[in-house]
Amino acid sequence: MLNVNRLSLFYGKIQVLWDVSLTVAEKEMVAVIGSNASGKTSLLNAISGLSTPSSGTVEFLGRPIEKTPAYLIARLGISHIPEGGGLFPDMKVRENLELGAYIHPGDKEKKETLEWVYGIFPSLAARADQMAKTLSGGERQMLAIGRGLMSKPRLCLLDEPSYALSPLLVMDVFKTIRQLRDRGTTILLVEQDIKRALEMADRAYLLENGRVVSEGPRDLFLQNDHVKKAYLGL
Repeated sequence: MLNVNRLSLFYGKIQVLWDVSLTVAEKEMVAVIGSNASGKTSLLNAISGLSTPSSGTVEFLGRPIEKTPAYLIARLGISHIPEGGGLFPDMKVRENLELGAYIHPGDKEKKETLEWVYGIFPSLAARADQMAKTLSGGERQMLAIGRGLMSKPRLCLLDEPSYALSPLLVMDVFKTIRQLRDRGTTILLVEQDIKRALEMADRAYLLENGRVVSEGPRDLFLQNDHVKKAYLGL
């Protein structure tokens, strides 16, 4: 479904990605792990069109998209759920969700998708008329994921879904991600809670200083001495 090949990215004169390559197959969940400032968010930005790579290619469903504007990439079926959610705090829960369906303007289709998202997140249905800023941290993250699903994406890019959440809320959010995976949603997950990410992912890539230094099935990472010592505290 997704093929990133030798991608490099600069912010001004500062290079943040060096020849990064990865693939994501349909209905697969792939984790990108690494420390802060390793290039994980920059990679997602390059895939979703928020940043333009200096070299390399990004193919989605066999189509090159590395020079495609972000709004057209969203229409192709990629949903980018950013770190912190990027919600509109002074809008209602329902309004935030409806904004995620702008690429499907039909009222009937929007209503059906909204009911589907409410089925995944019943607590959002109960708070549909509340302002987003009144939600708990876990509910805000669920709203961000729900808004991302409103476009009915083929691929979800999830950036740090556990960001700034308490351990209990992190459990709830990862339970939701697991449900999406079990429903067949294709997911590329960037996450600092490496143990939880590896427990759910089919495969993983380890980014260090903007370079892929290791890749493979999750069990390979869980048994890797460097990963256990540097990232899992084992």
